[in-house]
Amino acid sequence: MKLLSLALATVLALGIQASSYAAGPASTTTSIQQIRNATAKITYGDTVLLVDPMLAAKGAYPGFPDTYRSELRNPTVELPFDVGQVLKDVDAVLLTHTHLDHWDPAAETLIPRQMPMFVQHEADAALLRGKGFADVRILPAHVTFDGVTISRVAAQHGSAAMFQVEPLATMLGSVTGFVFQKTGEPTIYLAGDTVWTGDVRGAIKRYAPDVIVLNTGDARVKGFDTGIIMGVEDTSRVHALAPTAKIVAVHMDAVNHMTVSRADLRRYVREKALQDSVLIPEDGETLNF
Repeated sequence: MKLLSLALATVLALGIQASSYAAGPASTTTSIQQIRNATAKITYGDTVLLVDPMLAAKGAYPGFPDTYRSELRNPTVELPFDVGQVLKDVDAVLLTHTHLDHWDPAAETLIPRQMPMFVQHEADAALLRGKGFADVRILPAHVTFDGVTISRVAAQHGSAAMFQVEPLATMLGSVTGFVFQKTGEPTIYLAGDTVWTGDVRGAIKRYAPDVIVLNTGDARVKGFDTGIIMGVEDTSRVHALAPTAKIVAVHMDAVNHMTVSRADLRRYVREKALQDSVLIPEDGETLNF
């Protein structure tokens, strides 16, 4: 059994911060651990889900072409601890999509081939099966895994104007978000690589999540003055729609094309007096809800 006390002991031994926040139903078994970039471990009791693993060492890949600061190599920082700790106790992996900063060759190599892998569509499933993964599952609208209900939410990886331009539209591709629910535990909405859309608004209204994970690095491609994911102002939008929810801001300080850093977002949060609602975890930090 994956006892919470053992998990906390591990956190303390590694010198990694663990913070507790009230969100939704009383619970001591729901947590989100920020790993790096968009990689996170979501724990519901004895179930541990790994989202969007990018596991390479610092500087393993060239910067994304035709993007902001493309001269930098990715990832721009190391993992906060070794890959063995990242994969410890993981029961399944979920991919919002298969861009390099969410699913990379290191993850392909290091994740066990029998691991349950949840993906958004057949193209991503075929990609993983081609790498030898034996238990690849295409997510329907709703599915239950080990007592956790996972629902898909539509996402849009850039503006409507960007999707009018080829080959950019093909490069951006399709993405999904997830809602995680379990009886007696807080509901978590992980929006994924998306800009603000009616689907995001609809998911917040429909599911009334207690915790909302936003990718707020405001990544930019050349030729456009808006991002392909959310930025600082989206934290205000989400807070206005879900004022009691805890917002967890990630996908910063790890790949070349992010234009918003944690420091930038902290300044914005202070200016807007959102400190009690917007959480900005460091790599390796665990947030308990």
